[in-house]
Amino acid sequence: MFKIQTINNISAEGLERLPAPRFQTGPDVAQPDAILVRSADLHKLELPASVKAIGRAGAGTNNIPVALMSKRGVPVFNAPGANANAVKELVLAGLLLASRNIAPALDFVRKLDGDDKAMHEAVEAGKKKFVGMELPGRSIGVIGLGAIGVKLANAAIELGMEVWGYDPAMTVQNAWKLDARVKQALTVDEVLAKSQFVSLHVPLIAATRNLINAERIKLMRPRGVVLNFAREGIVDEAAVVEALNENRLHAYVCDFPSNALKGNPRVVALPHLGASTNEAEDNCAVMVAEQLRDFLETGNVTNSVNFPEAVLALLPGKHRLCIVNENVPNMVGQISTALARRNLNIADLLNKSRGDLAYTLVDVDTAIPQTVVDEIAVIPGVLSTRVIAAR
Repeated sequence: MFKIQTINNISAEGLERLPAPRFQTGPDVAQPDAILVRSADLHKLELPASVKAIGRAGAGTNNIPVALMSKRGVPVFNAPGANANAVKELVLAGLLLASRNIAPALDFVRKLDGDDKAMHEAVEAGKKKFVGMELPGRSIGVIGLGAIGVKLANAAIELGMEVWGYDPAMTVQNAWKLDARVKQALTVDEVLAKSQFVSLHVPLIAATRNLINAERIKLMRPRGVVLNFAREGIVDEAAVVEALNENRLHAYVCDFPSNALKGNPRVVALPHLGASTNEAEDNCAVMVAEQLRDFLETGNVTNSVNFPEAVLALLPGKHRLCIVNENVPNMVGQISTALARRNLNIADLLNKSRGDLAYTLVDVDTAIPQTVVDEIAVIPGVLSTRVIAAR
């Protein structure tokens, strides 16, 4: 039995992918083999040495100590694309909220008083303050063409907008999905210079912190709109507020309320609703639960943020040795030598690397003695070892 500790409420559809009696799941599971989490901050928790994997039922992993887990030889899984449609729809809602001034108009209506005749007169007199703009022919820049960015860019094309996209690390898979009418920008600055609306879909790392700042806001077309449903720190809030107050920006729509933004009539700040749909929560939980199960049962790695992709069919009757190590020369040779000394025949082997980490799957025909595992575990640079017995 594998033990999975659940932190936060995890969709029942996801937990169904971890069925009893093969898996024990719950918030009070002790010495877990894996942790399944949504938004809880694992940086603040002491993670047991028993943990072999962490699964995040979502895309971002800022709430997980990924670097520390890498040093321990623990893969961190996420669910890229599982909530992409939910976020795309919310960004489109934000686009319409900003272009038609819906939020301040609603606020205006909520404050009306008097009888119906007085309210009607106030509406007719006040509605001109909320004149908006239509989207066809307007330009939007999409920074980050992952699963969400591609969906948004394609949807904006269907709305009749001119779409500029920027992503120097775009995958081939996402490139195939992107509408051919999306125009390529070569820099962030070029996107901003050509866009009235800009939507951000990048992770928060050192290179993207305050990606949208005072200097870059100046590059945007007059009365521009910034949409941020990615991460709070990607936008310099002080610079945005100053640009809004000086009428250089028309609106800022985001998923991250703060005191700096509170009360500004040109800000629409939502309470982190990006992936808050039943469908997205189910999709994320199902995807990451299946990845955790595959890793625990076979050692295969799919959609890890710190490990290389490594998938090798585990055939009936084979015993598998999983080794995580620093990406240094002669590691596979030392592993093979240790197995050969015990006359263990290698039936199949897969070795993959990613940055400073390497991951090796070795299948043999007979049971793997603990003495062999112990010998490999003390090789300098080996971070973790695990044996998966034949089934």
